[in-house]
Amino acid sequence: MSRTDRKQIVLGAYFPGVNHDTVWSDPASGSHIAWESFEHWARTAERGKLDLLFLAEGLRLRTRGGEVFDQDVVGRPDTFTVLAALAAVTEHIGLAGTINSTFNEPYELARKFATLDTLSGGRAAWNVVTSSDVPTGENFRRGGFLGHHQRYERAGETLTAVRALWDSWGSDAVVADPASGRFLRDGHVGDFAVSGHQFDIAGRFSVPRSPQGHPVILQAGESPAGRDFAAAHSDAIFSRYQRFEEARAFHDDVKARVRAAGRNPDEVRILPSAGVVLGDTEDEARERHADIHDRQVDPWTAIVLAEMVWNRDLSAFDPDGPLPDVDPTPDAPKWIEGRAPLTQDAHATVAAWRELAGNRGWSLRETVKHVFDRAVFVGTPERVADEIDRYVQADACDGFILGSHVSPSGLDEVVDRVVPILQERGVFRNDYGGGTLRENLGLAHPSRFGQRRRPAVAS
Repeated sequence: MSRTDRKQIVLGAYFPGVNHDTVWSDPASGSHIAWESFEHWARTAERGKLDLLFLAEGLRLRTRGGEVFDQDVVGRPDTFTVLAALAAVTEHIGLAGTINSTFNEPYELARKFATLDTLSGGRAAWNVVTSSDVPTGENFRRGGFLGHHQRYERAGETLTAVRALWDSWGSDAVVADPASGRFLRDGHVGDFAVSGHQFDIAGRFSVPRSPQGHPVILQAGESPAGRDFAAAHSDAIFSRYQRFEEARAFHDDVKARVRAAGRNPDEVRILPSAGVVLGDTEDEARERHADIHDRQVDPWTAIVLAEMVWNRDLSAFDPDGPLPDVDPTPDAPKWIEGRAPLTQDAHATVAAWRELAGNRGWSLRETVKHVFDRAVFVGTPERVADEIDRYVQADACDGFILGSHVSPSGLDEVVDRVVPILQERGVFRNDYGGGTLRENLGLAHPSRFGQRRRPAVAS
């Protein structure tokens, strides 16, 4: 492959938060709620010419056995407010927010994202998530009403409705029928009507068409239904598959689903999350990684992470001893609430862990450390650049969403030491070329006035 034929790498950055990755004891670890932290993170990412920033969001504090989890972030500001503020201190980088489609209404979502897209000059992105979590639902009118099997139905209809509202500011109004997937054109600018199993709404949308037409849609489908939803609806798909062969298998599977949905696979980006640990030598990087990982998964954290799979109290077990000799209880009330499930099949996961621990002679903590190792790239800057490039050129992914064990300064060394190498090799931009996030990602404008695409409708 010649230099000019090489794929361009997509890079984003997520703000660390509600997970075990953050090493709170590190002297460099700063506030996760202060404006200065978000600003430093955003300015660093834009200095590195990254494509987008990604904010996760939890709608309820996590609990363990009914008590607030001691590693949660309390007081994280509202996502839309943070992203709007970041739009004022950046010029080019995309601004992606995780917003739940289960507990928000289409009109509100369409209005807020169109506003963010307008205020930022076309840089908004929506990470669409779903929830069937009853404790989270207790914060909202819907409560635990929405069953697990309905979450993608609602998400599909939500996206159809939101896109109808975004498209209503054109040469004519848009009436969307989710059942048939047709746009019926009649009325005046801003008029909309959407009717389906989840919604029956009509009115006049109050926000003019934003620079991107449709803000970029992100999703993280994991189950077969989730992968199909992401393939039908998303511009970019997050992946938790970080090891090379797993990443390539996920990439191939989702791209095939995109093609089956009648879309061009080249217009959907696959982006695993990844941690980076650097050193001046390979040995230094490995030693630093071992120290960081040991602090990320201390004995108590190892127990808690295992409890997320077993769904039961494991505090009586020794983290430095063998794996618990009890079965998981996936159908029992949730022992840890407020986090997405880590596995679709707890019994199969526990069996795989036991086989892994038996083959390698690992304790519970050693097994958990291996399974939850998020530092995909460990080595010198040159070595890390080699690996990032290898994944992308071999179609294991289209790029990465980078995280760090400290906030907000953890991204700095990647921007300063790895990005310049990728730029020198011609696989990452030297400067922003487009005016919008879609243009920087190489994605087509979804629709023009009077040229609206047929909406994808969840089955």
